[in-house]
Amino acid sequence: MSVAVVTGANRGIGLALTQQLTARGMHVVAACRRGSEALAKTGAEVVTCDVTDDASVAGLAEQLGGRRIGLLVNNAGILARDRLGSIDFQSVRSQLEVNALGPLRVTEALGDNLDEGSVVGIVTSRMGSIADNTSGGAYGYRMSKAAVNAAGASLARDLAPRGVAVVLLHPGWVKTDMTRGSGNWSADEAAAGLIARLDETTLANTGRFVHADGTPLPW
Repeated sequence: MSVAVVTGANRGIGLALTQQLTARGMHVVAACRRGSEALAKTGAEVVTCDVTDDASVAGLAEQLGGRRIGLLVNNAGILARDRLGSIDFQSVRSQLEVNALGPLRVTEALGDNLDEGSVVGIVTSRMGSIADNTSGGAYGYRMSKAAVNAAGASLARDLAPRGVAVVLLHPGWVKTDMTRGSGNWSADEAAAGLIARLDETTLANTGRFVHADGTPLPW
């Protein structure tokens, strides 16, 4: 059975990804700081993991042991709505730690479990696109997502010789706790789109920045 690892799996998009990947017959290792009743019902292997903590991420790697990961989805993320004149710089640092360093920390820690044919997905945001920024604001979130886009582009190049493909994924505007229930996609719809993009990711198109609906996005 193919193994998938999903971070931030206890709710929202991460939970929907876990549910749908499990339904496809994959063994999902669901990593999150705190579990949930809905996550327990999926039958996934739940592992406590804080993506900002080196020791916690090392524990995730230890839990996996020598198992090969076919799919790694770096989904854990946070959002704060900071604007010029009222910026909480600790909040900016926290978003950088979770959204940018988290995926890099997890991918590096699980590197020995990735080999030819493995796919790494990073759930980012079009708000990390510099070319697409027409509204300003959201400093910590935009900066953290731009940073993880840069990390993902480097990972795509560094992992390609090992046969591992990488894709940067914008889930759309999704109705979750993070968006306070606003949006035009449900978590289930977003997860289905993300999985479709993951399915089509190969070395031939590694390093893409793409919307869940398949639309390429500008950097």
